Amino acid sequence: MFSRSKDKETSSAPAPAAPVAPAPTVKRNGVRTAPSIISNDLVVHGNLVATGDIQVDGTVEGDIRSQSLTIGEKASVNGEVVADDIVIRGRVIGTIRGRRVQLSSTCHVEGDILHEALAVETGAFFEGNCRHSDDPIGQASIKPAAPRPAAASINMSPVPRPAVSRPADASSPVVVGDKGVVVQQRPAAQ
Repeated sequence: MFSRSKDKETSSAPAPAAPVAPAPTVKRNGVRTAPSIISNDLVVHGNLVATGDIQVDGTVEGDIRSQSLTIGEKASVNGEVVADDIVIRGRVIGTIRGRRVQLSSTCHVEGDILHEALAVETGAFFEGNCRHSDDPIGQASIKPAAPRPAAASINMSPVPRPAVSRPADASSPVVVGDKGVVVQQRPAAQ
């Protein structure tokens, strides 16, 4: 049915398929680069700063700042995240600041988000505050709540309570009186 003429026929075997590599990304200056990858067996204690893209599949104990950031499903980041484009599929504990932030259905985020555009998929876990900003990258993080007083400055003196009395009945070992709550001991069962 389909045939080639004998003069165009070749006896060479087809070339083996090349392994699929991550597609290189294009930076703003036009130079193609591959993303920096923190693999799933890598633990980083410290801050990461890149002018290009970062893909985190491992654990980062520190802040991350880059052009674009992808946090994989098994990844964990404990620190501030700052990037133009952020896709979170894993766990982040800390402040997130980005122009475009996407929380995938598999993510677990505990912290505040300062964003220009925010997308949240159904099933995403997010606990914190989010606020729109025209310049989330340049703006400081969301201000935390007023600090709690130090333990030494807390007044631990007893608070006077109004006199409330309740008659003690045989079934209750608790008596509330002018001097507070008194627990009476029950006689041993016979």
